[in-house]
Amino acid sequence: MKAIGFYKPLPVDHPEALLDLELPEPVPGPHDLLVEVRAVSVNPVDTKIRRGATPKAGEARVPGWDAAGIVRAVGSQVTLFKAGDRVWYAGDLTRPGSYSERHLVDERITGRMPKSLDFAHAAALPLTAITAWEMLFDRLRVQDADPTQNNGLLVIGAAGGVGSILVQLARQLTGLTVIGTASRPETGEWVRSLGAHHVIDHGKPLAEELKRAGLGEVPYVAGLTHTHQHFAQIVEALAPQGKVVLIDDPESIDVRQLKRKSASLHWELMFTRSMYQTADMKRQHDLLNRVADLVDAGTIKTTFSEHFGTLNAKNLLRAHALIESNKARGKVVLEGF
Repeated sequence: MKAIGFYKPLPVDHPEALLDLELPEPVPGPHDLLVEVRAVSVNPVDTKIRRGATPKAGEARVPGWDAAGIVRAVGSQVTLFKAGDRVWYAGDLTRPGSYSERHLVDERITGRMPKSLDFAHAAALPLTAITAWEMLFDRLRVQDADPTQNNGLLVIGAAGGVGSILVQLARQLTGLTVIGTASRPETGEWVRSLGAHHVIDHGKPLAEELKRAGLGEVPYVAGLTHTHQHFAQIVEALAPQGKVVLIDDPESIDVRQLKRKSASLHWELMFTRSMYQTADMKRQHDLLNRVADLVDAGTIKTTFSEHFGTLNAKNLLRAHALIESNKARGKVVLEGF
């Protein structure tokens, strides 16, 4: 089968950073679905693995996690899906990725694809939807915020993949006042179109920007990018006893700054459940089905932004370069082989 991968970690401008490969078709394990991959989207984790993970000697590493496709075979213990089902998922960091014609994924972290979307628009959502959902409801423990109280959620880097769906989920499913940050006019308009009540500039001091917008300290902050640059401002903008949730990999932060506000810090990695085979692993199946229902109902929309053509090494390297530039808006998708 066709696949795209690498034999050693290399910068995006190296001609062997990603290669077109021919690999054996995988065989499903007990809980696995064998999926014919129709479309994938590219996430920052794809680029981190490509430039930072060293495969076993002589073996190619296939990156890619977001995918939408059709089930072609199932494992002996599969009960949630059958051959012919259209599915979407974000995969497992410990297994080969989705840049391949056929891909194995555990049924417990797979959802049914929205009926209203094609494969390309569906592939844009799974990883970021899971991440955003878990940030809101598992880490920050937001349920139905009281709109009469101070209930601001500050989303730093709201125009990116996770931010684009986090803004929608928070606006549609909670009573939070959603404040997104963006540094360019076009990304600011994108964030507003997704439902943010306010948009401020993260290139300026956050506390001052909140005051300029007529807002005060916020009880919730979602740090999606460049946390090491923003952390002192996050603490300043956070209300006493507030909560901060992060998804990026800051070089260093002094968490002692949170002590004076009795604030809590939470990490979100959507791969944790699959990496550790947790008892609640199937929650990601249920979550993706719920998101599919929300999409089909028109409550939230795909964050598809750009189509980079068919799946091959050249096109994927273009997508990786855009992600690494930190200028991507929404999600970049590739479709077909």
